[in-house]
Formats: sequence, C-alpha cells, structure tokens
Amino acid sequence: MTSVTSPLAGRAIGLAAVPDPVFSGAMVGPGTAIDPVREPSEAVAPVDGVVVSLHPHAYVVVDDEGHGVLTHLGIDTVQLNGEGFELLVNKGDRVTRGQAVIRWNPQAVEDAGKSPICPVVALEATADSLSGVVESGDVKADDALFSWQ
Repeated sequence: MTSVTSPLAGRAIGLAAVPDPVFSGAMVGPGTAIDPVREPSEAVAPVDGVVVSLHPHAYVVVDDEGHGVLTHLGIDTVQLNGEGFELLVNKGDRVTRGQAVIRWNPQAVEDAGKSPICPVVALEATADSLSGVVESGDVKADDALFSWQ
C-alpha cells in the first residue's frame, strides 16, 4: 500500500471542489485537492520515487510499486508559461517524500487571475483503490492525504 502525503500546506477541499471539470470529474484519476496557503512555498514529493513528468506547473512522481501521483499547481497555470515557478529537481531524478520539487507563489498565481487550487491525483487508479481520502481540514506538507491499495 502506498501512502500519499500532501505536497503543500493549505486546506483540503476534495476533487469535486476543483474549478476544472477534468479534475472535478476525476477524469485524470481519483484523489483530492489542496487550497494552498497564499505565500511563497515549495511543493514537495508526495511519495518516494522517480520524477517521470516535470513542468513548471505540474509533476508526476512514480513510486517503486508503479503508482504515479500527479501534483498540479493551480488551474490553467500552464498559461503562465512557467513564470513564477522554479524547478528544483530534474525529470528522471529519484526523490524522497517531502523533498522540494518546485518553488512557487500561490498568491502570484491568484493575482495573475488563475486558481491556485492544487489537485493531487492517483494516476491510472480507480476510486475504490484509494482509502482515507482527506477532503476537508487544514493540512501541512507531508500530512497523509490518502492510501493507495
């Protein structure tokens, strides 16, 4: 079983509250979402594994069991063309849970007219393969978000 932890501090709101139908409809996969604290911060790895996809606004870490976890920093943030995002690792790097992956500022994202809400999604998973999904309450980076069978 894989334990997936929060990549950032904020408030868990659940995928259904994400202002994007692809995420709120769990089309990418099941999981939850974090409304981040509005201050410059580092988004961290939610599992130990390898960074298989890395963009200024999103990254995927695959653990040794083959579970891929997508962290998407804000909604429609691809339109910011990387401005305000700093990559701290490279694609192909092995990372440990809690290791900083991207430095960003959720307030700057909001000021640019985008939602800073961050989906955290279990890729290629079914909803019933997740348990203990946190959909409300304050979370800190590295707090448990869900378990993946």
